[in-house]
Amino acid sequence: MFFSGISDEAGQPIATQIRAHRELGWKHLELRMVDGVNITQLDDAAFGATYDAVTAAGMEVSCFGSAVANWARPISCDPNIDIEDLKQAVPKMHKFGTQFIRVMSYPNDTDSPLSDTEWRRESIGRMKELARIAEDSGIILCHENCSGWGGLSAENSNILLGEVDSPALKVVFDTGNPVTYGQDAWDYYQTVAESIVYVHIKDAIKEADGTDTYTYCGEGNGYVKEILSDLLAKGYAGGISIEPHLAAVIHTGETTDASKLYDSYTEYGRRLMKIVEEIQK
Repeated sequence: MFFSGISDEAGQPIATQIRAHRELGWKHLELRMVDGVNITQLDDAAFGATYDAVTAAGMEVSCFGSAVANWARPISCDPNIDIEDLKQAVPKMHKFGTQFIRVMSYPNDTDSPLSDTEWRRESIGRMKELARIAEDSGIILCHENCSGWGGLSAENSNILLGEVDSPALKVVFDTGNPVTYGQDAWDYYQTVAESIVYVHIKDAIKEADGTDTYTYCGEGNGYVKEILSDLLAKGYAGGISIEPHLAAVIHTGETTDASKLYDSYTEYGRRLMKIVEEIQK
């Protein structure tokens, strides 16, 4: 098992992201945004500078946090957007020696929604094509239990993986997402556990009025301690990657000042390490 984190939640400059992980004593980063641009879409100069900075720091990249099939790309969007995005990501992943890329499975269109049957068919069809590209490229799509048909339930996630039927499609389980989607995190985890190859640590409380309050890990309803205990007891050796959402929620545009971003991120990391230390005693 190793620690990582979606490092742009510490700050947008790559130097800040590296500094936060160095302070935590972590060797890995999960790269998503650098100076406001997704890692898959950086131009050659910006990607080269990012690669040089990360490797000079002696760090590795555990996963690419791509926008493929995510909350901003509904099922009505042009499928070629994601195909080209994934193809752009592949050489960058190979350069870093990174095996995993986070994907979702297309939210329904809010203005002209598809029927459940059509949404399922189109989502699975698109994911089959993306998985074929990933398989041919020697990388693995990590489907997150978030926006998209496959994130509606643990059962949908398993159906998606079963229908796509590719060794290049696995699960990144996010402990906090079930809370915000009105699901039970422990039940969801148990249902998809066999397909998990990577983990996002987030925690939250669903308030009585339906709003979501993000918390430090272990303080919400994401069963963080219980899930980590179960994973480690089973010999899980993969990445545990923080996505605090305390001072930055990328998909809503919510941010705060740079010092609060950085401090909440590193504090989150320290609290996660303490939880793991207690589990391993």
